[in-house]
Amino acid sequence: MAITITEKAAKRVEKYLANRGKGVGLRLGVKTTGCSGMAYTLEFLDEANPEDTLYESRNVKIYVDPKSLVYIDGTELDFAREGLNEGFKFNNPNVKDECGCGESFTV
Repeated sequence: MAITITEKAAKRVEKYLANRGKGVGLRLGVKTTGCSGMAYTLEFLDEANPEDTLYESRNVKIYVDPKSLVYIDGTELDFAREGLNEGFKFNNPNVKDECGCGESFTV
């Protein structure tokens, strides 16, 4: 499988990196937290780690650490606006359940 990104999310990442003036792409991962067990992490990356797996989708480089990959393999990153809120959304086929607030998940 692979990590992919929608056109909306790719445009948002490219805009942010351009405004930032530096960066090689995104690092996508998970951390243990929340009421369901895991939460996504997303950061703009200046330098990749050698152990990261690199995916490229819509000209955006997405780096994933080996420990996170088993939980998010196949995920599509999207960007959405809903009313006054906007942000990245994770369409992860591995998710079995999410908490009520949508901040954490289980696989």
